[in-house]
Amino acid sequence: MDKALTYNDDVVRQFAIMTVVWGIVGMTVGVFIAAQLMWPQLGFDLPWLSFGRLRPLHTNAVIFAFGGSALFATSYYVVQRTCHARLFGDRLAAFTFWGWNLVIVLAAITLPLGMTSSKEYAELEWPIDLLITVVWVAYAVVFFGTIMKRKVKHIYVANWFFGAFILTVAVLHIVNSLAIPVSATKSYSLYSGVVDAMVQWWYGHNAVGFFLTAGFLGMMYYFVPKQAGRPVFSYRLSVVHFWALISVYMWAGPHHLHYTTLPDWAQSLGMVFSLVLFAPSWGGMINGIMTLSGAWHKLRTDPILKFMIVSLSFYGMSTFEGPMMSIKTVNALSHYTDWTIGHVHSGALGWVAMISMGCIYSLLPRVLGRDAMYSTKLIDIHFWTSTIGTVLYIAAMWMAGVMQGLMWRAVNADGTLTYTFVESLKATYPFYAIRLAGGTLFLAGTFIMAYNVWKTMAEAKSVEPVPVPDPA
Repeated sequence: MDKALTYNDDVVRQFAIMTVVWGIVGMTVGVFIAAQLMWPQLGFDLPWLSFGRLRPLHTNAVIFAFGGSALFATSYYVVQRTCHARLFGDRLAAFTFWGWNLVIVLAAITLPLGMTSSKEYAELEWPIDLLITVVWVAYAVVFFGTIMKRKVKHIYVANWFFGAFILTVAVLHIVNSLAIPVSATKSYSLYSGVVDAMVQWWYGHNAVGFFLTAGFLGMMYYFVPKQAGRPVFSYRLSVVHFWALISVYMWAGPHHLHYTTLPDWAQSLGMVFSLVLFAPSWGGMINGIMTLSGAWHKLRTDPILKFMIVSLSFYGMSTFEGPMMSIKTVNALSHYTDWTIGHVHSGALGWVAMISMGCIYSLLPRVLGRDAMYSTKLIDIHFWTSTIGTVLYIAAMWMAGVMQGLMWRAVNADGTLTYTFVESLKATYPFYAIRLAGGTLFLAGTFIMAYNVWKTMAEAKSVEPVPVPDPA
């Protein structure tokens, strides 16, 4: 069949498979450093195994390797189906796959060696930052080039979310990564002091807002209706959700800098916009869940839908908790505690990972020419291990965080601190054990997914090219 008349699903398959591979790698590192917090001797006095070096490796692996691969796979899959057009530039699409994975491998080498810019979620040094920029521009050309050659007039809302994510992440990455190189492995930020902090958290929170939210909402708006066999609950609400979210999210970053030298007006601005953000976030969550109206019975037999709907529940919970934690008086208790870690992982495990896994389960059989995954039962087992693991993890961190905040600010009648820091650490140990159990359970589910994917691929002996449908 003529290539021009078929979808390019090769790159979709490649990114989908690497989503699972990098998920296992990133989560394994996460479980290991969680164990280190209980047994510090697990570092074996080796600098490249220390918590301080492995923690950025974990965050980069799960956000950019696992999450990024899922975004590439789903955006390439969705944009072709909704535009009735083959991906623009087959070679450029292949370059994004190999280029992105080269970035990840370089991160896995440099971060344990201590080569870091020390900027959270932007630790990679300047040569790798340049490579990221080139790959990302290629990604934008492929995605928007496909939009331009679409055979249907309408641009479906999922593509608006994917497009906003691609454009905004490009701006965030370039501005925050501006630096003066002093060697091949070291550079210094172009900004200084409080300006550097403000730019970093403008980037940091919007990396959450656009990389970890807008892109994954693009997945949700395509795959939830598709898997449920129902139209999206309210298309008008989805458009309102899009414009409200991208308009408000950009201003919320200063809430990471409460009680710092950032001007009070900027801190308050971040708090106010964070509170406003609650409305579009819950509008999107309700829109996704209500898409199952008339199809709730499918949850009994379809574990992929369970992944998607539970992920939306975690999205709703995280986007309620985030604005609440941005309130200055709440932040005074929560900041620097494990409550923040619980909040991040309710979003990362409950929302990002579970919607990604549900979407990969949904698209992989289709791009392998199969009707379904190898085992529906294994998907169901994976769902329960992931859900229970996430609940254990975040509940432990919430309790530990509130306890830490209360212990740190408890004072005696004479004004001295009631507890030493070491006493608060000792009290946290049981919660670290529960967190480790939850993370291990989640990782076990990812291994189950890997086995299911491997068996599905083994049974897909040949892949028939999927024809581009005639828009008429």
